[in-house]
Amino acid sequence: MIDLAAQARIVLHQAFFGGLAAAGFGVLFNFGPRSLALCAGAGAFALAVRTLGLDANWTLEAATFVAALATASVAMIGLRGIGAAAQAIALAGCIPMVPGAFLNEALLGFFTISASEAVNAEAAILPSLQAMLRFIFTLGAIGAGLAIPSHLARHRGF
Repeated sequence: MIDLAAQARIVLHQAFFGGLAAAGFGVLFNFGPRSLALCAGAGAFALAVRTLGLDANWTLEAATFVAALATASVAMIGLRGIGAAAQAIALAGCIPMVPGAFLNEALLGFFTISASEAVNAEAAILPSLQAMLRFIFTLGAIGAGLAIPSHLARHRGF
């Protein structure tokens, strides 16, 4: 059992580097200095929520969905005055949650299988497919989590 102080350090570690990565993506998106700070905040929030979900034994996909949904909701409510830029800031905050390790594992496995002299292709195909599916589902969770709040905000019935 991990103690509360250690868990807080893990969450703060993930939040710090999530914020740093999100600010980096904000630079790539050519955001201004104020928006970069908001991107860093969104990234820190997203990674903190995902880390807490993973600590609660949620799947990566579920924790990522909830983190993206919470980040987009907070951005839309807290940054209501800046319009569509709030969605772009939420997107930049969620990009650090993209599981590149799963995509890397899947592609390397597929390259191994597609070699002219593939050895143990049957053994490599299942882990490659699992990694690709986890990547796709996590990416879909991010997309759905980002899209739901903006979709609901456009309809007066909600």
